[in-house]
Amino acid sequence: MKPRLLLHACCGVCSSYVPEKLMPDFDVTVYFENSNLFPEDEFFKRRGAAQIMAQKYKLPFLTAEYAINDWFKAVRGMVKEMEGGKRCQTCIGFRLNKTMQFAKEKGFEWVATTLSVSRRKNVDQINQIGHDLAKVHGLKFLGKDWKKENGELISQQRAKEAGIYRQNYCGCVFSLFNELRQERLRPPNDKSI
Repeated sequence: MKPRLLLHACCGVCSSYVPEKLMPDFDVTVYFENSNLFPEDEFFKRRGAAQIMAQKYKLPFLTAEYAINDWFKAVRGMVKEMEGGKRCQTCIGFRLNKTMQFAKEKGFEWVATTLSVSRRKNVDQINQIGHDLAKVHGLKFLGKDWKKENGELISQQRAKEAGIYRQNYCGCVFSLFNELRQERLRPPNDKSI
């Protein structure tokens, strides 16, 4: 019998690749805990896309309540933090902690996350947070760099083929404003995104 693993999924794009890497060794359940997403409609778009991919893999899909006010409390005072810095570390910790609380409650042995499939994410930061929280909750964390072996490219291609929602910013209000600012600064003929 395979050990039970709760996979924290951040979006449909990341969920289009990571589950297949886990399924040979684990009994995988996909869990959507992303109270950082802004605006609220973004939460539902990404949740819908992640759910479509979970259905494609025939995996159970569970979702946490959208609790953006709790997330704002967690990152209070970090408005001026740079992308990838302390605010992002706190955000990742917030979501993985909620995921691990749920995993512990429901009897999962393992937790993993799709976050490291993105080139925009620091895999060492994610894995350190995951391992630290797993110790606190008495769980095992599977820390991987899912972007290796073209993981990010494969996930992007699969999401495009599936016709699911593909976002263009990390997810929180701060990353949205950062993306909008970058868009304004980009020359009109720049096709780099």
